[in-house]
Amino acid sequence: MSVDLVGFLGVVLVAYVVPGPDFLVVVRSATEHPAKGRAAALGAQAGLCVHMLAAAAGLSVIAARSALVYDAIKLLGAAYLVYLGVRAVLAARRSARARTHGRERGGDPQDGPAPSPAPRGEPEPHWWRAGFTQGFLTNVLNPKAALFFLSILPQFVDGGGSTARQIFFLGLLDVVIGVVYWFALVTVAARLGALLARPKVRHRWELTTGWLFIGIGIGVAATA
Repeated sequence: MSVDLVGFLGVVLVAYVVPGPDFLVVVRSATEHPAKGRAAALGAQAGLCVHMLAAAAGLSVIAARSALVYDAIKLLGAAYLVYLGVRAVLAARRSARARTHGRERGGDPQDGPAPSPAPRGEPEPHWWRAGFTQGFLTNVLNPKAALFFLSILPQFVDGGGSTARQIFFLGLLDVVIGVVYWFALVTVAARLGALLARPKVRHRWELTTGWLFIGIGIGVAATA
């Protein structure tokens, strides 16, 4: 089996560096709890594994050639991103009301009552479930990820060998690179946790990421 590893690695690295929905999910999860960030990273890569296996089996060809299937996946992915965004915006509004209520009761006039973040010692199981689910659904419902394995990845495959085996090899390499990259990103993003412990900063972060999710979701839905 002979594949263009140098060219493939270059494309993969650029794809990971350019922020997308999975980038936002992993970073946002990591600022809530490092365990949730790592779970979101693993979930995102598990979603890519689904596309990789589908491409190796030839199923992605069906999705790519069927406008109905492609549009259905695209709209589901867009709806999920908008759902995440709405949740974040509502969380920001709830925290703002809590601060207002705290000031009315004589609390801190600057920040109000601080939220109770999850302990950083032993990760709770729900952090893993929530993070993994968000990362997985974000990528498995991303039709662009499916098209990557169908249209871009085969360009680095040697026509003389087994196409399915080479796609599986390159896809697995992509997933492993992604895990290393995401885990490094989680380590950096988790350091923002202390800053985001301040309610006003958390409020702005929730609003910003929430509207970003909504904007990306609308953009995905509007893409022809």
